[in-house]
Amino acid sequence: MKIQNKKILVTGGASGIGLALAERFLKDNNTVIICGRRQEALDDARKQFPSLQTYQCDLADLNDRIGLFAVIASDHPDLNVLVNNAGIQNWMNVTDPDFPAKAQQEIAINTEAPVHLSSLFIQLSNLEVIMNVTSGLSFSPLAKVPVYCATKAFLHSYTLSLRYLLKARNIEVIELIPPALNTDLGGKGIHDFAPPVSGFIDSVFQQLEEGKQEITYESSEFMLKAGYEQLKGVFGKMNE
Repeated sequence: MKIQNKKILVTGGASGIGLALAERFLKDNNTVIICGRRQEALDDARKQFPSLQTYQCDLADLNDRIGLFAVIASDHPDLNVLVNNAGIQNWMNVTDPDFPAKAQQEIAINTEAPVHLSSLFIQLSNLEVIMNVTSGLSFSPLAKVPVYCATKAFLHSYTLSLRYLLKARNIEVIELIPPALNTDLGGKGIHDFAPPVSGFIDSVFQQLEEGKQEITYESSEFMLKAGYEQLKGVFGKMNE
């Protein structure tokens, strides 16, 4: 499947994987709308890619999600692709005083938002594709980001069901499963060791053309295919 001449919404599209996806979609002659929490980041993205359309909203907020859908349904009823990319990652311990608040924010953005948005956007008659961005950590968690890993495991499981449930509607559900990449997810500098986003994006679009619905890259391919004992070993090494 080659995505060209489509209208696409990318959540969390002002930076990292979201912005890289948006850039590549633009190169393939698509109309691209991005949303994000920070207006400054959206403005910076627009300066880099003037043809981007932007919308500021906080997907942790139920009313903002409803508002986003209302704007898209009104201004872009012919939307073809929803990319549920927005996500946050908190490095924290369950003993931290602010753990419950941070956990709730992660749950709202990483799980409640894609579930809610998917149920809203399937009401659009032209919707063809939903892409959910999960993580290699969906399969074996890093304990330093306990809630993040759990939310991505949830989204991986939900994506499997969503693909089955929407098959009769001819809406394709695709899962992007990145490994750690050199982005600011979790904080600046944390992922400086990781591969650049560009290689992942090249691989994503190659695998899309091959018709794959579970798209991996480097170590995340192993994580997707690994058995219980292998994942148990990975967990031990990551959390030594």
